[in-house]
Amino acid sequence: MTGVVVVGVDDSPTARKAAHTAARLAQALGASLHVVTAFGSERGETVGSGSDRMVVSEASKAKDVAEKVAAELGQAPLEVIPFAIHGSPPQALVKQAETHNARLIVVGSKGMRGLGRVLGSIATGVAHNAPCDVYVVKTDDV
Repeated sequence: MTGVVVVGVDDSPTARKAAHTAARLAQALGASLHVVTAFGSERGETVGSGSDRMVVSEASKAKDVAEKVAAELGQAPLEVIPFAIHGSPPQALVKQAETHNARLIVVGSKGMRGLGRVLGSIATGVAHNAPCDVYVVKTDDV
């Protein structure tokens, strides 16, 4: 495989649509696919009691989402790797692309209409800071 395609996901239908498009693009490019979910806080919360206690955090929730979407997309010969990265979604995607010398970042178009276009969206934030090409998937019809 040559190169990396990065896609940002959360647990929404629009993100899944972008992820499926990213998988097709990665496969066509012969690249691996990095499925990235961003999280904002490093803090965790302990739930349960006694020996049945566990720590739940934004990081663990983000990791679960990335793994779930990656499992949906992972089909040979495509290599799909999940990541949970601290930061805002645009920061996390750009950081992942920079760290792994990505060829392409794929994002959905959610938030790019009306005031979202003026005030900003994930796609806009990524496009302004990306070290590589950005592909915006039309997801507002989901």
